[in-house]
Amino acid sequence: MTDFTMDKGDDGVAVITWDVPGKSMNVLSMEGAQQLGGLIDAALSDDAVRGIVITSGKKDFAAGMDLNVIAGMKDAGGARAVFDGVMSLHNLLRKIERAGMDPKTLKGGKPIAAALPGTALGIGLELPLATHRIFAADNAKAKIGLPEIMVGIFPGAGGTTRLVRKMGAMAAAPILLEGKLNDPKKARAAGLIDEVVDDPVGSARDWVLQASDADLVKPWDQKGYKMPGGTPYHPAGFMTFLGANAMVLGRTMGVYPAAKALLSAVYEGSLVPFDTALRIEARWFTHVLMNPSSANMIRSLFINKEALEKGANRPDVPDQTVRKVGILGAGMMGAGIAYVSATAGIEVVLIDAAQDAADRGKAHSESLLDKGIQRKKVTEARKAEVLSRILATTDYAALDGCDLIVEAVFEDIDVKADVTRKAEAVIPADAIFATNTSTLPISELARASQRPDQFIGIHFFSPVDKMALVEIIKGGETGDRAVAKALDFVRQIRKTPIVVNDERFFYANRCIIPYINEGVRMVGEGVNPTLVENAAKMMGMPLGPLQLIDETSIDLGVKIAKATRAAMGNDYPDGNVDDVLFWMADQGRMGRKSKAGFYAYDDAGKRTGLWSGLDDRFPRADDQPELTEVQHRLMMVQALEAVRALEAGVLEDIREGDVGAILGWGFAPWTGGPFGWLDMLGAPRAVEIAEALSDRHGDRFAPPALLREMAERGESFYGRFGPDQKKAA
Repeated sequence: MTDFTMDKGDDGVAVITWDVPGKSMNVLSMEGAQQLGGLIDAALSDDAVRGIVITSGKKDFAAGMDLNVIAGMKDAGGARAVFDGVMSLHNLLRKIERAGMDPKTLKGGKPIAAALPGTALGIGLELPLATHRIFAADNAKAKIGLPEIMVGIFPGAGGTTRLVRKMGAMAAAPILLEGKLNDPKKARAAGLIDEVVDDPVGSARDWVLQASDADLVKPWDQKGYKMPGGTPYHPAGFMTFLGANAMVLGRTMGVYPAAKALLSAVYEGSLVPFDTALRIEARWFTHVLMNPSSANMIRSLFINKEALEKGANRPDVPDQTVRKVGILGAGMMGAGIAYVSATAGIEVVLIDAAQDAADRGKAHSESLLDKGIQRKKVTEARKAEVLSRILATTDYAALDGCDLIVEAVFEDIDVKADVTRKAEAVIPADAIFATNTSTLPISELARASQRPDQFIGIHFFSPVDKMALVEIIKGGETGDRAVAKALDFVRQIRKTPIVVNDERFFYANRCIIPYINEGVRMVGEGVNPTLVENAAKMMGMPLGPLQLIDETSIDLGVKIAKATRAAMGNDYPDGNVDDVLFWMADQGRMGRKSKAGFYAYDDAGKRTGLWSGLDDRFPRADDQPELTEVQHRLMMVQALEAVRALEAGVLEDIREGDVGAILGWGFAPWTGGPFGWLDMLGAPRAVEIAEALSDRHGDRFAPPALLREMAERGESFYGRFGPDQKKAA
């Protein structure tokens, strides 16, 4: 079976159709690229062929390059194999671009057009950019762009070089450096594509038949070509590149190699002829791919994430697709769960103790849909369709027929037990009951259930409509069908699941609370709060610990601290953290919601800087720690807790630990997650850092026995616990 086929029409137009067997979206493999190259050669050498149209046999054009293939090239042959593989793609696309024309006169080529029925991403846009005209269907759902930067690489099959020479560095920056995606009309307005039409294949065919020699020559192949906006040593270009360098450093803090490499490829490539620029792009792409950061990002944000979403750890039980979900509690969490469920096509019963509260929960969905209408992403008909699926009520009898219940009431064991019993009195005997909790033990909550094997935890992150991760927690008696039901539900609502076992704080909060606490603890020690926040951001954390606790609310931190202290008694380790938190709460500084926290806020709730009152209560020490010391404290306190979670069996798969860390609380994505970061350091170096921190700051940094053992054996986490190895016991 082949990925590409060619049909030569009687009018002289050869239509090459990309249709990878067995996949919903086209992805390019090296074998597929060879097939395409062979068809291009055949069409160019056939006198009966006047021109070529490249299109897709699927509803979309292509999702990009198969990153498994790229990773495989690196593993098989290192940098040389990667460079040679990338250059083979450059040669193919350059052949399409020159289309058989005479290299001196630039005449005699055959016109080649791309016809995009839908989404075109990555190589799915780089290939069309090498053709002579791009026609896209008028499909508002289609996305067109180059999102490679989001998984730690950059467009390396000519997309970087062509786009900058086509649009100029400044206009190309949002597409290349931010991975911005556009619908077809916006892509045309930006200069990414040429036409938006009802029939892209027909329009492309018509254009091919009337195209002239001049229509085929790209601007950069013409004599006297000048880059839009100027090259680095042009007065205007100098300012563009100077600003771009500052922007990249400001956004990446120097820890994301792909952005810097992309800018280097653009800078160097703009000073040389086009074909040399392609080689420069290929070298920088190879450089990035050989960097462990990019390899880890690809592994976690593409390969592992995709595997988890496809059910890598799903029990072998029949399909558990959710038809009707009952949601208990119409607060922000319950309302958010109702919205994502209804938009996924699931019938929703949204229950609260008072009808006006239930109605407000449904109104949350209406508000989000209205925002979608304002952004022209939702129609009035779609809004009505989604809202029609949500029944807001106080009547538990309406839960009859629900195959899944998601309880999202107040974080109180007695309250949750009460609604559990009420729901189980009316729901079908085979319905699965899920509790949305961030801290309460699932096994303890399951005591209120008549069917603990059908009881499970589903921890959503706030805001539900935006956060990609869902943490599924197995209680002591949770059965396989409940796990499968939860996984299938998460897949239906288009989130990424991780499955963990029941223990205090589960996995995500187990790791993020120590991060917040460490930042607060340092404030109490007299460490400059600005140093704490910037140290975190310079390690790639999206928010410093002080800003994070402001966002989640200080009073929530106080509540968790009190509950943890009550449960742990004399073993409670965070008294000095509480000294800071409780004092802040006593001052009425509860975070962003009160417009007063570790940060100061203006009347509109915008941060204006760290609160000066911190210095009065917690004077800065005369001797401030080194930046690296602060960074190690903030990173290690999270990573070591992830290792302890693996040791304790809370985590069963390190892929879930890494993906969950990045999507759940933003653990420095450039590392690929805590286990990826520890593998980058190497277990011996990680133990060395942890021991030094433990000597200076306490037992919370003591290396877990598992990490010590791996250091002694020279093992890595992915070498020992990766998907091809036995999972942790």
